[in-house]
Amino acid sequence: MPPMRLYLDTAKTDEWDRLMPSGLFYGVTTNPLLAARAGLVYSEIDWNDWAVRLHDLGGHELHGQITGTADHALEFAQTLYEIGAKVGIDTVVKIPLTADGIYLAPKIKALGGKILMTACYSAHQMIIAQSLCADYIAPYVGRMDEAGADIHAELRTIHSLSHSGPCRPLLASLRSVSQMTQMAALGHDCFTIAPAIADQLMHDPLTEQAAQEFEAAAKTGD
Repeated sequence: MPPMRLYLDTAKTDEWDRLMPSGLFYGVTTNPLLAARAGLVYSEIDWNDWAVRLHDLGGHELHGQITGTADHALEFAQTLYEIGAKVGIDTVVKIPLTADGIYLAPKIKALGGKILMTACYSAHQMIIAQSLCADYIAPYVGRMDEAGADIHAELRTIHSLSHSGPCRPLLASLRSVSQMTQMAALGHDCFTIAPAIADQLMHDPLTEQAAQEFEAAAKTGD
């Protein structure tokens, strides 16, 4: 079985600097909404600078999302792949699971890099991603739940369908460590999480208390 794989879901590079050295994260995922939340203009991002920064932090993959016309998307994808090859990390192009995105996916895949089909809200979209030989699909778990979907049923089906092709579900839009753990219990092993969820994942009050007790005991008699 492949190892559990975690990504940071943020465009805030200071969070990369803080959390990537933990060794927990395989890479970083981004999109225009995350860029806006970080106070960035998506079209002005220096992807080469980002790739170098992530590589130096030990990251293996940087995910960027297409926008605009088909021509613009293809140009963006080509540039992102070239940057990844030059820097020495895998760059992954995120493509929304719209009709336009579906038609565009084979053209981007033909450029030779990895693709991720994003904004998945239904298990049937896994069939599309597998048929396109996508490398990843990103089910929006939290948003699905908030929209009233039975996320356990949907994600159980997605996991089952993941065995029929090369596409690996990369679960996104997770709202809590508890929700993440529930999805892992269904068999999912690839997650992208916000820095706040990452902090929750790494801390447990009882573990912290036990560690303090160990330290206190070690100092007895000093």
